[in-house]
Amino acid sequence: MIIIIRTSKKTKIITIIVVILLIISAILYKLADRYLIEHVEVKVTPNPSITQSSSSNSSSNSSSSSGTSTTTPSADAEYDDWNYKDDNQTISIKKVETGSGSDLITYYVADVTFNSTTNLLTAFAKDSFGTNIIQNTSTIAANHNAIFAINGDYYGFREDGVVIRNGTVYRDEPTRIGLAMFNDGTMKPYDEEETSTDDLLAQGVTNAFSFGPALVTNGEIAGDFSHVEIDKNFGNRSIQASNPRTGIGMISANHYLFVIVDGRSSGYSRGMTLTEFADLFKELGATEAYNLDGGGSSTMYFMGRVVNSPLGKGQERGVSDIIYIPQS
Repeated sequence: MIIIIRTSKKTKIITIIVVILLIISAILYKLADRYLIEHVEVKVTPNPSITQSSSSNSSSNSSSSSGTSTTTPSADAEYDDWNYKDDNQTISIKKVETGSGSDLITYYVADVTFNSTTNLLTAFAKDSFGTNIIQNTSTIAANHNAIFAINGDYYGFREDGVVIRNGTVYRDEPTRIGLAMFNDGTMKPYDEEETSTDDLLAQGVTNAFSFGPALVTNGEIAGDFSHVEIDKNFGNRSIQASNPRTGIGMISANHYLFVIVDGRSSGYSRGMTLTEFADLFKELGATEAYNLDGGGSSTMYFMGRVVNSPLGKGQERGVSDIIYIPQS
């Protein structure tokens, strides 16, 4: 006996639709897992002698742009809205405007000098190392009682690179030109694939960032910036064009420059190309300089307020990490 089962055209269509929906759902979940869902690998215990956390400041992506801060300067410190000085460190910030009209550029330069001890620290969003873990720069800074802070390399957006923070190796996947900062108050770009993390630690590295490119090395412009790609992930593109920028430079040991360039806001600031950014650091006297994560991430925090105007709108974007200076 032969039984013939006929599948209707309607049933076939429904089956195809279900299969397509399942495929789309799988793709969306994979993208969300890669770019949205938090993955905590290490929970970091903050130094209680430095940080002053509060429940109001610990929420994800909350903004401190209004000026609320837990920063408590030392009694002997002298400070105002643009300057800070205590026994060990001097911070001086200036706002600069160049050009006009659609070519106007607005940027901020923080000149930082340490008298003896290099007081540059780093912190992770939510005190956690992993991917897709973010908070605003101002929130992380306030949670760590920072006097001054900038956004870091947004390590959490990628899964490669060398990540060393406050002397601890969190990731060792060499792939690009990184930045090494040393306990003697110096810094230099280096090739991650040519120098091991063991060698870095033996040399006294305290922090290593993985973004780039290097802007200035040994007092000279680092190279050609006509086409630079940092990431291999979804949506990657050349970052040479005019954009908001975050960079760190060194004039000499314990004498640093931090530069934030606003951008993508016509009539306020168009941003800078990498070439312009490198030229600026050299003009400011940097012997070494390095490009950190820019765009909507570019943020400078000082004494309880965001100094610049991210994307010209005054709205911060969550980041995975910061570089900061606590009180001495």
